[in-house]
Amino acid sequence: MDLRPTAEDQAFRADVRAFLAESLDGDFKELRGRGGPGHEDEAIDERRAWERHLGAHGWTGIGWAPGFGGRALPLDRQVVFNEEYVRADAPGRLGHIGETLAGPTIIAFGTPEQQGRFLPPILCGDELWCQGYSEPDAGSDLANVATRAERDGDEWVVTGQKVWTSLAHVSDWCFVVARTDPASTRHRGLSYLLVPLDQPGVDVRPIVQLTGSSEFNEVFFDGARTAAGNVVGPVGEGWWVAMGTLAFERGASTLGQVLYFEHELAMIVDAARANGTVGDPRVRQRLADVRGRLRIMRWNAVRFLASDRPELTGAAMVTKLYWATLHRDMGELAADVLGMAGTVDDGRHAALRRLFLFSRADTIYGGSNQVQRNVIGERALGLPKEPR
Repeated sequence: MDLRPTAEDQAFRADVRAFLAESLDGDFKELRGRGGPGHEDEAIDERRAWERHLGAHGWTGIGWAPGFGGRALPLDRQVVFNEEYVRADAPGRLGHIGETLAGPTIIAFGTPEQQGRFLPPILCGDELWCQGYSEPDAGSDLANVATRAERDGDEWVVTGQKVWTSLAHVSDWCFVVARTDPASTRHRGLSYLLVPLDQPGVDVRPIVQLTGSSEFNEVFFDGARTAAGNVVGPVGEGWWVAMGTLAFERGASTLGQVLYFEHELAMIVDAARANGTVGDPRVRQRLADVRGRLRIMRWNAVRFLASDRPELTGAAMVTKLYWATLHRDMGELAADVLGMAGTVDDGRHAALRRLFLFSRADTIYGGSNQVQRNVIGERALGLPKEPR
């Protein structure tokens, strides 16, 4: 993939910058810098309005095919949008789980009826989604889920518990991996269900984190119901659909994430210059190491994105392990640069303290580092499975 910009690419970048500048200097001015990692639970109503604003102006689903309401923009244009979005200090997306995970999964594996029902509200920002994968006793081991769904006439009845469910407290729908064959084990007999959250039998409990925020949640399903037609893919084959969702998770937004990390690195460098620690050769070496790893993260993302295969390829499997470890190390570097000043909440270094505290979770949620290494070893490298 050739990422050298053409004149058309540069014109598109200018259009994105102009739209974001006009929008974020107008009615949404107070949203600049709000709702990012570590404080995703703030300004919810205002960010819902922002999602509708993006949808009304055609800036959601930009990579989706026109038949599904998108603009079919090529990958390089999607990268441009995500990079400019970060550069503009635009607010954290409330609709990203629907737009980048649920929507593409329904496009790839769903029925025409499901596509007609669920895609338009995602694009216009009217319905928000969360991901129901992890469980207290399964952790990152998705094949070990205990949540079950039983058929009752024209509905599925869902019982179980999900945890670390980002933004569940503001979401309208959850895509849930549940066991529909009680005699099955591991990845067999799982189904991929679309479950409404505003109903009896669903209890969402926010989890307060080290940062004091609570964008993660526990979700309890106690006889919750969803229509029989809300199964994506064949009944009992939800594992493969779930793997497709994980592949979409490593999408074009990853390159915007690189830019966000670079912004955080710039804050660390500024702090090091301000307190003189930049003169320590060990600190300079660590700063240079992070810079180099960010370049590797970008080019590894480009390598994966050059393939449009809707499954978890080897390059995609590496992505989560790599950026999670990098971000955790950035948090530790920030804490070391700040020293004792970073332990005092005096309003000066709030962003870097949040980086340290929140990045501790990066190597756990979305697949812990340990499980990620097993996935890479067994599925990407073909090594023998870990003894159980």
